Amino acid sequence: MKEAIDTLRDILDKEACRLSNLSETESETVPASGKWSKKQILGHLIDSAANNHHRFVRAQLGDALVFPAYSQEQWVSVQNYQSEAWSQLVTLWTSYNRHLAHLMASIPEVKRNRRCFIGNQPPVSLEFLVQDYVRHLRHHLDQILG
Repeated sequence: MKEAIDTLRDILDKEACRLSNLSETESETVPASGKWSKKQILGHLIDSAANNHHRFVRAQLGDALVFPAYSQEQWVSVQNYQSEAWSQLVTLWTSYNRHLAHLMASIPEVKRNRRCFIGNQPPVSLEFLVQDYVRHLRHHLDQILG
């Protein structure tokens, strides 16, 4: 798990500046019908941070976590990330993830194997959720930054 936390911190140190350097126009361009703009992708990553924040905390509070899946398309649509300022999205994403890195590092080893049930998927460990969160984040940042 330490590797995932270090990777997240490294991503934040390197990529927040790159994100900040994108223009408002670059961030709001929709590449094709049915595709998300960079703003919408970053908004999706903020949603992912919010959902996983709850998972990382709640999984430590009981014997197992039972958490609903979330409809990413609807979350992005309802929050209308396309109309929010790019600089605000970058600041929120960066701050939220710095907190998540702190939270991840605070998870006691004895709680890392907690079973987590998300939607109708097979159970996974809290540690898997942490690692998967960082993989997911990297995937979408690659879409934004190329």
